[in-house]
Formats: sequence, C-alpha cells, structure tokens
Amino acid sequence: MLLRALRVWGALLLVALVACPARTADGATRTDRQPTKTRVTAGKTSVQRAKRAGARKSTAARRVKSHRHRRPPPRGGVYARNALVIDPATDQVLFEKRAGDRVPIASLTKLMSALALLEQKPDLRREVEVTRAEIRGGGHTQLRDRERVALYDLLRMCLMNSDNVATRVLVRESGLTPDAFVARMNEKAGELGLTDTYFAEPTGLDERDVSTATDVARLLRAAADHYLIREITTTPSYVFVSEYPGRRRTVSRTHHIVNTNRLLRSNRYEFSCSKTGFIAESGYCAATWLRNQGRDLIAVVLGAPTNATRFADIVRLVQRTETLSLDPAPR
Repeated sequence: MLLRALRVWGALLLVALVACPARTADGATRTDRQPTKTRVTAGKTSVQRAKRAGARKSTAARRVKSHRHRRPPPRGGVYARNALVIDPATDQVLFEKRAGDRVPIASLTKLMSALALLEQKPDLRREVEVTRAEIRGGGHTQLRDRERVALYDLLRMCLMNSDNVATRVLVRESGLTPDAFVARMNEKAGELGLTDTYFAEPTGLDERDVSTATDVARLLRAAADHYLIREITTTPSYVFVSEYPGRRRTVSRTHHIVNTNRLLRSNRYEFSCSKTGFIAESGYCAATWLRNQGRDLIAVVLGAPTNATRFADIVRLVQRTETLSLDPAPR
C-alpha cells in the first residue's frame, strides 16, 4: 500500500517537473516577444517621423523656391531698363532710370500714328474693307480678309489692343501714302521737341521705331490733348459689330476688344491716357498718365522683362512718389 502511494506521488512530481519548465519557457518566449514588438513599433514610429521631417523639408524647399520667384525688385526700384515719372503740372522729375537712352518702343509708336491720322480729319464713320495686304505679317488680329469695319472701330483696335492690321488699314485710308504718313510722323515728332525719337513705320513692329522715356512722356502728353485718343486709351473694353461677306449673304461679326493696360480694370487710379507695347527687341513697355491722391503723374517704363512687371513697376513708382515732397520744383 505504501509502495503504491509512493508511486502515485512520484508520478505527480514528475508531471510537475515537466510542466514547470514548459511554462517558464513559454513565459520567456512571451517576454522575448514583447521587446520585439516594441522595437517594431519604434521602427515604424521612426519611419513616420522621418517621412514627416522629409515633408517639412520639401515644404520649406518649395517656400524658398516660391520666395525666389517673388524676389524683390532690383536696386533702383524697378525691373524695367528705363523709367521716368514726372509731374505734368510742373515738369518736375520725380524718378528716372536711364530716361535718356534711345531704345525701341514697340506699339507706343501708335500714339504718334493716331495723331498723324487724326490730323487728316478722316470721316471715322466710314466703313472700309480689310485686305490680305494688311493682314500679311500683321500678327494676331480679329480681322479677316474682306471684312468691312468703320474707321472709328479700327482706331479703337489700334489704340486699345495694339492691333497692327487695324493700324495698317488706317494708314491706307489716311489719304497719305505709307512713306508720306511715316514722314509726317517724324515731322510731328520734331514739332513736339522729341529730338531722340525716330519712326520707320507706323505700327511699332520695326525695332527702328525708337525713342527715350523722356520723349515718350512728352508724346503721351501731346496725345492726351486730343479728346478722342484720351477717351479711347482709357476705356477698359469695347464691343462693336462689323460686316463680313459670307458664301450666300453678308453676316455680322461681333468683336470684343480689351485694353492691354491691366491697371484700367483695377479702379486704383484715374487715367487720362495710356498705351502699352511689346516686341522682343523692346521688352514690355507702358506709358500712363494717371491721377493718384489728387496729383497727376506721367509714368513711363521701357524694357520690362514681363507683362506683369511693367504694371508692377508703374504701381511701385507711383507709391514711391507718395513719400516724396509734394512741393513743386521751380521751373
């Protein structure tokens, strides 16, 4: 009986010894697994942190790049190669940057073309026909061959959105030959005292149409003396209807033209006269007569690098004059 009891207890002890190491090993395995899970989690956290850091660096890089594109203007206050601001009431020069350099002026030429045309006193209500001769080499235009347009509407296209085809038609209908028309433009420049100005043709497409910022300011003042030029160049947009010969009958065409002077649509200033121009050789040009805080100013920028910077230059120059003395300089 005793022997049998000892055998039972021995068997129970053996089972206990076998079971304890198994639990210990299982516990050790679980203990080892927990740090492993912690390391994996930590690894994922590190990766996420690295990604967030990389994203922040990328954002910072984009901000730096964007800031470079919005860099401040160069020393001298404007991007344009040539600039001038004067007070037309006193002829006081408020700002100038190489204002005496003779450079191409692109479609600013059309201010003189308009003066030469209006001297001939044409009937602006008369409708004329556009031909292939004017369209060829004239650049972008809304006009078509054989389209009939009133001279008044052509003059608006010439001065508002610098349409070269419209300008050529106006010259043809002026009553002068093309050579005589250009000769009159140069004579008029001499009469106005524009000693550094020369015109080779009436549209401004030719880089030989040259002037200075100082002369352009005088030209703008003379153009503004004509009520029609003043009214047209300060109109933001204009709509007119022309006639075009269709296959079976004459059809009407509606034209919507927009002034190339962006500042007219901002309502920031009152304008008395304005004109823009661009060819590759001239860069972006603009001449404006505006009123700011009760004071008239003529601002001219020539050779700006982009369309936007020429208008930014004008705004910057006008703001610059606000800090200057308003006492007129002696004549």
